[in-house]
Amino acid sequence: MLQDWSAVANEISEWISDYAAKAGITTLVIGVSGGIDSAVTSTLCARTGMETIALNMPIHQDPSQFNLSNRHIEWMQSNWKNTDARTIDLTGTYDAFCQELGEQQPSSLALANSRARLRMSTLYAIATSSNGIVVGTGNKVEDFGVGFFTKYGDGGVDISPIADLYKSEVYSLADALGVIKEIQDASPTDGLWDDGRTDEDQLGASYAELEWAMEEVENPSGQEHSDREKEVLERYLELNAANSHKMNPIPVFQMSGRLH
Repeated sequence: MLQDWSAVANEISEWISDYAAKAGITTLVIGVSGGIDSAVTSTLCARTGMETIALNMPIHQDPSQFNLSNRHIEWMQSNWKNTDARTIDLTGTYDAFCQELGEQQPSSLALANSRARLRMSTLYAIATSSNGIVVGTGNKVEDFGVGFFTKYGDGGVDISPIADLYKSEVYSLADALGVIKEIQDASPTDGLWDDGRTDEDQLGASYAELEWAMEEVENPSGQEHSDREKEVLERYLELNAANSHKMNPIPVFQMSGRLH
């Protein structure tokens, strides 16, 4: 049976609206990166009819990514008048932050994560000032499979509308929503690195392969694996273990023998 993705889109937008109503929230705040996940999630937000603040937050951004973000936001505004577009250039803030670190010489990974955390702080500054919530853009493989997000960066959100969808399902939803073709065709990237590396470059496997691995771990098929499948499965388990600290609750020391 084929999935009705238009119906799924309606269901998710209603879910967002219901959550916001129960929480007394009037505004949805979301960072738009030019990627498929943020494009789909921001569209789902706009479809609620609630004020949706779409933030483009470049930090030494590749012009193609910045332009894709703006094109998507323009498309949103042409379809949903409740979309409020804002560009907050964090390049100067990031540069000042790096300068203050001085001789600490943070690693490339630390700097990439710092970009994500600066954006998170910006999203919450806007949300807190607008009776809003920050809407997450992570998909199922990223959020619950390989932990491909920055702790307290893009992982710092209030709700996650597409976190139960595989990447392939996000693409199906994008098609049903009419997200611009250039975004659907672009190679997924987190945009946090100066060398323009893609998600697949970082992960060592495609999203389709990682989806297969996640399913195989959760529901083993019992079938013999090809050499490539063995490699992907090993890589999935490696990432899952290394990033478990992001996906699991923060460890809390349990006090015993407390005197009352």
